[in-house]
Amino acid sequence: MLSLKKILSPLNNIHFQSLAGNGVMAVFGMLIIAILYRALSVQDIGVYVFFMTVLGLIDTLRSGFITTAFIKFYSGTTGAVAKEIAGSAWCLALIITGSLIVLNVLFYLLPPFSENEGVVLFIKYFSIITLATLPSFMATLIVQGDKRFDRLLWLRLINQTLFTGTVGVLTFMGTVTLTSIIYTYIITNLIAGIAAICFGWTMIKSITNATRKSFLDLFHFGKYSVGTMVSSNLFKVTDIMFINFFLGPAALAVYNLGGRLMQLIEIPLLSFVASGMPSLSAYYNNNQKAEMIFVMKKMIGMITIFIFLIALVSIIFAEPIIALIGGGKYVNTEAPHLFRMFMSIAIFAPADRFFALTLDVIHKPKINFFKILIMLAANVAADFIGMMFFKSVYTIAIANVIPVLLAIIIAYPPLNRFHKFSFWNIYVIGFQETVLFVKQIFATIFARTR
Repeated sequence: MLSLKKILSPLNNIHFQSLAGNGVMAVFGMLIIAILYRALSVQDIGVYVFFMTVLGLIDTLRSGFITTAFIKFYSGTTGAVAKEIAGSAWCLALIITGSLIVLNVLFYLLPPFSENEGVVLFIKYFSIITLATLPSFMATLIVQGDKRFDRLLWLRLINQTLFTGTVGVLTFMGTVTLTSIIYTYIITNLIAGIAAICFGWTMIKSITNATRKSFLDLFHFGKYSVGTMVSSNLFKVTDIMFINFFLGPAALAVYNLGGRLMQLIEIPLLSFVASGMPSLSAYYNNNQKAEMIFVMKKMIGMITIFIFLIALVSIIFAEPIIALIGGGKYVNTEAPHLFRMFMSIAIFAPADRFFALTLDVIHKPKINFFKILIMLAANVAADFIGMMFFKSVYTIAIANVIPVLLAIIIAYPPLNRFHKFSFWNIYVIGFQETVLFVKQIFATIFARTR
C-alpha cells in the first residue's frame, strides 16, 4: 500500500515549490498570450509587446538593485539582523520607486516627444504600476529569502488567477483593449500586494529597524548587480528595437510568439536560480567552497539535461505548439522555426545563469557587470550586421547564441580560480545526480509502508 505522506513528500522540497511557482507564472503567461494573440490585432500585439518590454526594462532598475543584494545578505539570518536587512531593503525600494516616479512625472508634464503608442502608454501609466507592484515585489524577496516558496506559489496564484481571469472575461465580452489590460494589470498586482501585507509576508513594519550600515551594504552591492540585470534585460530590448524599426510590428508579433514560448525553459531555470541562491550564499558565508561549487555544478548539469529533453520535444512538435498558443494563422510564419532555434540555444542557458549567480555570491559582481557589457556589445553588433545584410528575424535569433557563449567563456576562469573544477565534470555530475534523483523519486513513491 502506498503511503500518501511519502507520495506528497516531494511537495515540501523548496526546489519543487519554486518550480511550481514559476510553472504557475508560465502557464498563466501562456494563457494570456493565447488569449491576446486571438483577441487583439497584430498592431495592438506589437504595441503590447513594446509596452511590457520597456516596463520590464525600467522595473529592472528596482529589482536589479535590490534582489541579489537582499538575498545574499538576508539568507540564513534571523531575528534582529533579518529585520534590519528587510527594513533597509524597504527603504532602498521606496527611494528607488520614488525616484522613478519623479522622472516619470517630469516626462509626463513635458511636451510629447513621441507619437509611438507604446511610449505614450508607458509614460501615462508607469508611475501607478510601479507603486502598485511594490508590496508584492517586496513580499517576493522576503519569502524567497526565507525559502518559503510555498508562499511564493500562493502569491503568484492570487495575482495570475485574477489577471488571467479578468482578461478572459473581458475578451469573452468583447471589451478587451490595451487600456483595459493595463488597468487589470495594475488592480490585480495591487490586490496581491495588499494580500501579502495582510498575511505578514512583506515585513513592512521592519522599516523602523533599518540601519545605515545595512542600507549601504545593500546599496554598494546593488550598484553592480543592477548594471548586470539591466544590461542583461537590454538583450531583449535591443532585439525588439531592431525588429520594430527594420521589419515592423507584424514581424515583432511573430518573433515575440516564437521567443515567448521560451518560458518552457525559463520555468526550471528561474526556479532553480531562485531556490539555489540562498543555498549557495549559505555555503559561501560558512566558507564551504567545495560544497558551494558542487551545488552549482549539480544544478547546471541537472537543469541542462532537463532542458535538453524539453527542447527535443519542442523541436519535434513546434508547429502544433505554435498553433495551440498563437493560433493557426502563425503556423506558416517564421514562428515555428524561431521556436526551434530559441530552444536549441537554451541548452547553454544553465551554465550562463549559474556562473553569473555564483560570481555574485562570491563577491565578484564587477566581473558580471563588465561581462554583460561585452555580451551586449556583441549582441548589438550581430543584430546590426544581420539586419543590414539579411533583414530577417532569423538573424536576430541566431545572434542570441553569441553573447551566451561569451558569458560562459568569460565567467569560467574566475570561478575556477576561486575553486578548481572541470567544466566537463559539470555534466557528468548532472547526469549522475539526475539518475540518483529519479531513483529516489521512484523509491519514495513505490515504497510500501511497514
